[in-house]
Amino acid sequence: MNYRLGRLVAGVLFGMVVSVGGLRSGALYAQEIAFTFDDLPSHGELPPGETRLDVANLILATLKANHMPPTWGMVNGIGTTQDPNGAAVLKAWRAAGQPLGSHTWSHMSLTDHTAEEFEQDIARNEPLLESLMQGENWRWLRYPFLQEGDPLEKRNAVRAYLRAHGYTIAQVSMGFGDYLWNSPYARCVVKGDQEKSIEWLRASYLAAAEADVTASRDLAHQVYGRDVPYVLLLHIGAFDAKMLPELIALYRNKGYTFVSLPEAEKDPAYGDDPGLAGKYGGPLLEQMATAKKLKFPPSSKPEKELEALCR
Repeated sequence: MNYRLGRLVAGVLFGMVVSVGGLRSGALYAQEIAFTFDDLPSHGELPPGETRLDVANLILATLKANHMPPTWGMVNGIGTTQDPNGAAVLKAWRAAGQPLGSHTWSHMSLTDHTAEEFEQDIARNEPLLESLMQGENWRWLRYPFLQEGDPLEKRNAVRAYLRAHGYTIAQVSMGFGDYLWNSPYARCVVKGDQEKSIEWLRASYLAAAEADVTASRDLAHQVYGRDVPYVLLLHIGAFDAKMLPELIALYRNKGYTFVSLPEAEKDPAYGDDPGLAGKYGGPLLEQMATAKKLKFPPSSKPEKELEALCR
């Protein structure tokens, strides 16, 4: 079943009005989510014997097997100069029919650089993206670290630059810190720990993703009074590649249907500008909640446990 047919079937099933015991419930609709991957062509540590291209091919095979819609990969062009498989990863992504956008050339922190330096880093990425996308739209920009600029004058200057150059901001509305699991996984493989520790990694990864679904939906309802089509931030890491089939199944089992980044961000929520600066950045929903002075709990991840694992 292709993804558009899957969305139609899911919409019919979830759109049925249920009436039980004389009580009428509203129509229920399947939620939508777009998967996106940052840091192409290279992210995190690798287990022995595994290459960046192996990681990319495993992700691409899983996307194909699950009939996923076009899945944006956000590119740091510098990776093509740092890894012998860097260019091959980007070519494989495009050969699989998957689109690419910008994550700046060097994964530059806007907090630590001027607006002009950041804009130059965006421009440096453009020839590579233009050559790979061959006439398709690559003008989507994902801020590294989700840092959109501090102080506000810098933030607004970069936004003006993006508008003037035809970019759309690839906002994020779901993310559970998936990148935290990639390096511990590589360390555990090195130590030959293929059972207890890696099973803990698997269970904690899925638990974090599931908790994030609830937290993100709660925050969307606080900010907008409704669900939005969510945009999930993932990374092109070795453990992400290993876990992707189970991760897709988790969202599917929760009733989500899968859409592309541009489809998700047609929702007017993604046009909102919270109009505030933040040194550490963050997903759109958290920014909007902060702007509206809404209280929300900080996300909790097992960072200390992950950092200590397989040392």
